[in-house]
Amino acid sequence: MLNLWTFLFLSFVSSFSVVFGGVGDSLVSENPFTPKASVIRYWNKEIRHEIPKNHFLLSKVSPLTAVDSAGFSRLAAQNDIGSRLPSFCSAAKLFCFPDLSPSLEKHSGDVKFAVYAIKNFTNYGTGRLGRVDSFKNYSEDNNVVVDSFRRYSRDSAGHKEQFTNYASETNFVEQSFNTYAADATGGSGDFNNYNREVNNPTLRFTSYADDSNGHGQTFTKYTENANAGNGQSFTSYGKNGNGVPNDFSSYGKGGNVIGSGFSGYGESANGANDSFTSYGSDSNVALNTFKSYGDGGNAAVDSFSSYRDQANVGDDSFQSYAKNSNAEKVDFTNYGQSFNEGTDKFTGYGQGAVGQSIGFKIYGRNNTFKDYSKKGITFSRYNESSSETAQVKASGSVVNKWVEPGKFFREKMLKRGTVMPMPDINDKMPVRSFLPRTIVSKLPFSSSKIDELKRIFRAADNSTLETLMLDALKECERAPSPGETKRCVGSVEDMIDFATSVLGRNVEVRTTENVKGSKQNIKIGTVRGINGGKVTKSVSCHQSLYPYLLYYCHSVPKVRVYEADILDPNSREKINHAVAICHLDTSSWSSNHGAFLALGSGPGRIEVCHWIFENDMTWTISDS
Repeated sequence: MLNLWTFLFLSFVSSFSVVFGGVGDSLVSENPFTPKASVIRYWNKEIRHEIPKNHFLLSKVSPLTAVDSAGFSRLAAQNDIGSRLPSFCSAAKLFCFPDLSPSLEKHSGDVKFAVYAIKNFTNYGTGRLGRVDSFKNYSEDNNVVVDSFRRYSRDSAGHKEQFTNYASETNFVEQSFNTYAADATGGSGDFNNYNREVNNPTLRFTSYADDSNGHGQTFTKYTENANAGNGQSFTSYGKNGNGVPNDFSSYGKGGNVIGSGFSGYGESANGANDSFTSYGSDSNVALNTFKSYGDGGNAAVDSFSSYRDQANVGDDSFQSYAKNSNAEKVDFTNYGQSFNEGTDKFTGYGQGAVGQSIGFKIYGRNNTFKDYSKKGITFSRYNESSSETAQVKASGSVVNKWVEPGKFFREKMLKRGTVMPMPDINDKMPVRSFLPRTIVSKLPFSSSKIDELKRIFRAADNSTLETLMLDALKECERAPSPGETKRCVGSVEDMIDFATSVLGRNVEVRTTENVKGSKQNIKIGTVRGINGGKVTKSVSCHQSLYPYLLYYCHSVPKVRVYEADILDPNSREKINHAVAICHLDTSSWSSNHGAFLALGSGPGRIEVCHWIFENDMTWTISDS
């Protein structure tokens, strides 16, 4: 005989089975206490019932079981969820960095690390005599790469390290070389195709080759075609070294917003020989800082050839470069010949130096010199004035190379039969899920609480994870643009709340069906204007990089939204069903916006359309 509580529980479950009707067979038996069940109930309560539930949105709901959801919610309320971080990240499908423990394993002979991944090398190769260690295809095709080389090859003699195709085409890379090759004699380190086409590389060389003797390094195609990496730092690199040659060839070539900091590089070194060839060439907004580079050095030779050539903008700072040095020779040849002028600052450059020779040949423009040594300096074809004809002129094709073909287009292109390029609409971010509102509401979400967040997600000071969280938080805290309403959401319920607050309860959410057609020409098939193609408003939601799935949602007034069949231009078969949004009012956009680089014109003068990329979405008033 059933007792009262059992009867009530079964009645409770039965009622939810009715609620789930029409959502999908897999949901009929859904446990009513799971996050997915909670979201479905919330949808039914907040959105007009005739509108079908969106399977794409439901796929982003937390996969936590009812038991795990309750347990982690309790830990979050107690501010103790970080104590269970590994299991929390795994069960909730979050983006968490691996926690590496030091590896002190020994190898007596030459070692080849091929198709290897994520390791902490501590005291590896210390005191080695000769031998070669090679890292080939190391950490390839991994989404997150975190490696630590601490005291690697220290006190070695004639030891060679080769890094070939290291962590290429990965997403987020954080690598630390701390006191690497310090006190080493002879030998060399070779970085070839290192971090090629990586998104968000963070590389730190601290006290690399300090006090070494003749242990040279070559960086060839280092971070080539990488994206958004401002965390490359060389601190006390080669400090107090003797005869240490370093060659940077095609470093950062073709990169987008790549930055490097050289602090105390070659400081007090003897006979340093550094060569920067095609460094930052064809890059976009390169940011490099040279602070106390070669300070107090003796008989160093530094050459910058084709540095930042054909780049777009760029900002380099040389502070106390070669200060108090002796017989230092520095050549800047074809430096900064950007098609869009950058800014270079030289402060205390060569100050207090003796016997130096610093030459600028065919140097770029828009530069400032403060407390600069007036001795031993030669300028040949130095393009100081903006009116100099030596400045490389920007052609349309050169300017547009930083705006992917098809990323922006005009509304008239959205008609049957149009053949046009489609950009890469693939989602480059790690796969994550929303958190249940019962958990996310208990976690801190403020840049002022970053220390607490670092403790929860085990982010080290100045780590990539700390930077990524801070960037997302600051963007969420940024004041809205004129006419914009915005909110960052970490749960489906929060997204529903924001969308309905802007558009009302009669709403639908749409996204592009798949990624077919990316980076190739497509043909437009049937096109349908949402809400009859009338001018309307929408809520667009774009992913932010954060440990859990976080969307930056904002209202977009004066738009038209379209759905279009995407066809293969040769077979004319349908390969995709895409969503496009056309912004009719661009008057508040920056004149340097990529859309105007690609399409011409300027703010407020044209409309601008773009596709909704994979895993992004747009909410509109329903027209069904």
